[in-house]
Amino acid sequence: MPPNLPLNPKTLEFIQRRHKMLIGEQWLNAASGATMSVRNPATGEVLSEVPRAAKADVDSAVQAARQAFDDSPWSRMRPRERQNLLWRLADLMERDAEVLAEIECLNNGKSAQVARLMDVQLSIDFLRYMAGWATKIEGSCVDVSMPLMPDDQFHGFIRREAIGVVGAIVAWNFPLLLACWKLGPALATGCTVVLKPADETPLSALKLGELVLEAGYPAGVFNVVTGTGIEAGAALSHNPDVDKLTFTGSTEVGKQIGKAAMDNMTRVTLELGGKSPTLVLEDADLQQAAAGAASAIFFNQGQVCCAGSRLYVQRKHFDNVIADVANIANGMKLGNGLDPSVAMGPLISARQQKRVFGYIERSRELGATIACGGEQFGPGYFVKPTVLVDVDQRGPLVQEEIFGPVLVAMPFDDIDEAIRLANDNRYGLGASIWSNNLAAVHKMIPRIKSGSVWVNCHSALDPALPFGGYKMSGVGREMGAAAIEHYTELKSVLVRL
Repeated sequence: MPPNLPLNPKTLEFIQRRHKMLIGEQWLNAASGATMSVRNPATGEVLSEVPRAAKADVDSAVQAARQAFDDSPWSRMRPRERQNLLWRLADLMERDAEVLAEIECLNNGKSAQVARLMDVQLSIDFLRYMAGWATKIEGSCVDVSMPLMPDDQFHGFIRREAIGVVGAIVAWNFPLLLACWKLGPALATGCTVVLKPADETPLSALKLGELVLEAGYPAGVFNVVTGTGIEAGAALSHNPDVDKLTFTGSTEVGKQIGKAAMDNMTRVTLELGGKSPTLVLEDADLQQAAAGAASAIFFNQGQVCCAGSRLYVQRKHFDNVIADVANIANGMKLGNGLDPSVAMGPLISARQQKRVFGYIERSRELGATIACGGEQFGPGYFVKPTVLVDVDQRGPLVQEEIFGPVLVAMPFDDIDEAIRLANDNRYGLGASIWSNNLAAVHKMIPRIKSGSVWVNCHSALDPALPFGGYKMSGVGREMGAAAIEHYTELKSVLVRL
């Protein structure tokens, strides 16, 4: 690490440690002894080594989670105790917030400053929000109407119970936050968890495992297995002892996990890809809209499932808005996320850099105009923020998720055309409208096919608001009361008195 970018000593000690997986309450190597390298995207250098779990390791973790759910102090814990443990975990994360942010920076490439203010803080806030749900999970009573004998009486009620063992598989773009999105409702409802972090970004999950044990959770409640998706992820998806699978990642992998879940009738939620539109209407504050559109696509290097990667602007303002977005992009400083003056870090890997730059190269072949960017930057896995115009609405640049700092922009003539263009995509995760005409906005919102619609902002999240998508963007919802429903089962009870 460059000498002018110092690390918290706790971060340095953690990074340099010989890492092991958490199974039950033990830190273990893979049974085979295999390991895999974790790299720093800002330099391409090996940052650490972690175990490479295989099926036997995953099965051991699932067995530990099953035992904890079926017969352990956790299975008999009162809601108030689950609430207090979640608060304790959130407090420990707040204590170690700087360390968690630096781990995310080193392992993912994002700004440490942004990770502290966004990833870590949102994780803490979400766990505290979910802690409150532990004491508010309710059933209901029913006056039954079934045919009765004259003297028979019945009492009918419905219980909402924890679903059981949860297999959680998360993506690499927000490693800590996505893990907490799974962990919060699972622990609030009384489930147990086996977490498989992304191949590229396992370190914050291992740190989270340390904090879970320090908070006082019983053995087996939270397990972390590091490994590849092909080995560890597949083993977790196919394990018949897993009661629920929850996945955040690409639509292609999500389909595979959904099919594996159906083989065992495992409950499943999938938060998948996106190609979210940003709509700038003629009455919008254009300066605000341009800044918002730039943030919507360039935040986190464009590696955001709901990134505003398609920009549609009313035709008479199109050139001005594109020029403003390009100016913002050209002024962004690229570099190591530990440097607080850096506006954009690297992509997650050399493979992702090659994929994103491949789309940029293809744009030239397809006749698109590069308004800014379009170049690699190094060392490290950097791509300069890029804006493409003169693109084909039905072409791959507009229809496919690039997952990098690449914005495609097109004009529209009226609101009906804007809505048609916004909906003309297989994804439906998010959309934003930039306008001061609230009457027009409210008429547009029901017509846009996406799980979230933001007005004069983009990708703004709150723990109480469900997050998920229409169409190929997934099944089910994260956050809010909807998450509690996805981690519980309903049981109907009828008692003859």
